[in-house]
Order: sequence, then C-alpha cells, then structure tokens
Amino acid sequence: SATGCPSIPAGFNADADVQTLRGAMKGAGTKEAPIIEVLARRTIAQRQRIKEAYKQAVGKDLAEDLSSELSGNFRSVVLGLLMLAPVYDAYELKYAMKGAGTEEACLIDILASRSNAEIKAINEVYKKEYGNLEDDVCGDTSGMFQRVLVSLLTAGRDESDRVDEAQASLDAKDIYEAGEARWGTDEVKFLTVLCVRNRNHLLRVFEEYQKISGRSIEDSIKREMSGCLEEAFLAIVKCIRNKPAFFAERLYKSMKGLGTTDSVLIRIMVARAEIDMLDIKAQFMKMYGKTLYSFIKGDTSGDYRKILLELCGGE
Repeated sequence: SATGCPSIPAGFNADADVQTLRGAMKGAGTKEAPIIEVLARRTIAQRQRIKEAYKQAVGKDLAEDLSSELSGNFRSVVLGLLMLAPVYDAYELKYAMKGAGTEEACLIDILASRSNAEIKAINEVYKKEYGNLEDDVCGDTSGMFQRVLVSLLTAGRDESDRVDEAQASLDAKDIYEAGEARWGTDEVKFLTVLCVRNRNHLLRVFEEYQKISGRSIEDSIKREMSGCLEEAFLAIVKCIRNKPAFFAERLYKSMKGLGTTDSVLIRIMVARAEIDMLDIKAQFMKMYGKTLYSFIKGDTSGDYRKILLELCGGE
C-alpha cells in the first residue's frame, strides 16, 4: 500500500493523475497545462507510479504517448522527468555521443559531478540500454581528455573523509612540478590527484597548492591546459569545492549573452530538481545577484518556460 511509503506525500493519487494526462492528450491538440501541473509537481518516485498506472489503465507507454504528442524543448524536459536519475544520465550521455560531433560539455557535466554509486548505476543502465559506456566514450574522445573520462568512469574515487597531511603536501608539490614549474605540462599527475583523491583531501591539496604556487589550482589549470581537458579538470575542481556553485555557473553561462544552450539548461534543471535545486538557486543569487527564476523567465518562452519555472520553484 502507498501509506507505508515515505517518499509519497499524502494526497497523491496516481490514477487521478493518469486521468488528467489522458484528458490532456485526448481529442484535437494537446493541452500542455495539465501535463506541467502533473509532472513538474510530482517527485521522481511518484512519476514512476504514474507511469505504471498509465500502462495498466491504457496498455501503452506514457513516455511514448507524450513523445508523439509533444515537441521541442518542452518535450525534452517532459521525457527527462519521466526517467529515473541514472536512466536520464545514461540517455544524455548516449545522445551526447550520437552522430557527428560530440557534446563534450555533457560528458564533463555528468561524469565530473556524480558520486561513485551514481556512476556505477549509470554504467549499469547504459550497458542494459546501449552497450558499453567506456567503449563509447573511447570511440568518441581522445588523448588526455579521454583518459580523464575513463578514470571517472571507473567510479573508484576515494570517498572517505580522511586527510593525509603529508600526502596532501606531496600531491600539491607534484601538481605544481607537473605544471607551473616546468615547460610543458605532465597532465597525468593532475589526473592521478584530481580523479582519485577524496574531497576533504583535495580541499587540503588546493590550499597547499595556493601556498606553493601563489595562485589557485583553477588559475593554473587555465594557464596550463586548453579545450576539453581544461574544462574537465576545472569541472572536477569546482565540483569538489562547491557542487551547487558549479551547476549555478553552468546555468548562468547557458543563458547569458545571445542565445540559450538549451541542452545544458534542460539537463541541469531536470537532473538536479530533486537533489540540490535549492542550493543551486541560493548560489546563483549569491554569485550573480539575480534569481535563477528571473534568468529562466527572461531567456525562455511558452510551455518550455512554464515547466522550467515549476522545476525551479518560486523566486
């Protein structure tokens, strides 16, 4: 029974939601408002229940029905909301590598920010749905950037909170000597430290690094590297320091200036909605002096705007 399930608040009725969704898709033209009303205001767990109830009542797949009724960015958000987190991440990774060209930002966003458990789950879903994730990443990327992604895919980062002071000093020195202190950069040293050590330890390494080199690790990465590799290492450092701030910055950059990078905006709004959206909003305000809500409002339109604002939740 639903009553014993903590993630389902009182008043949730999957069958009623199914009727609402069916009504929205009946007849000529699709009514988007009820779809937003239902899907953007339910938890991931509730949406899974709605999917089951829909299949039971209609004998069809909810995602397939919505997919054929909707289009564009609005459709992308709705379909993302119907997926469990690792399923959505695996789907995003697959489509980032599909066809000509690769959306490297997607690979970086996801792999630099997920925990070991999350990456293991993504690997499993990917295997079931599409094949081998590591093979696909290797087929689509190259050089040191590829090696960083492969390291992250092993989901082997130390997740303890132990700081080894002597090792932290050594790590900082190694990175300094691999970068700023020499001609040409030994990127493997950066990989070994940034992709393997735990968060507390790395925060210590960053402090030590600042002392030795007189500049932040971020500044050094920007000076020493370029392209996707630079982006990947920066993302790792930023996620270690403050994950919500990393996502706030990605959202800001996806909307500032001309045009909107919708793929980034959608991915973060959908994937973080139930994880750290409140923290991301607070960081956004702190960093840019404007609300995330106002940015989304000014940068998007129509039903796409409405559903994103629901996910953002109030000013």
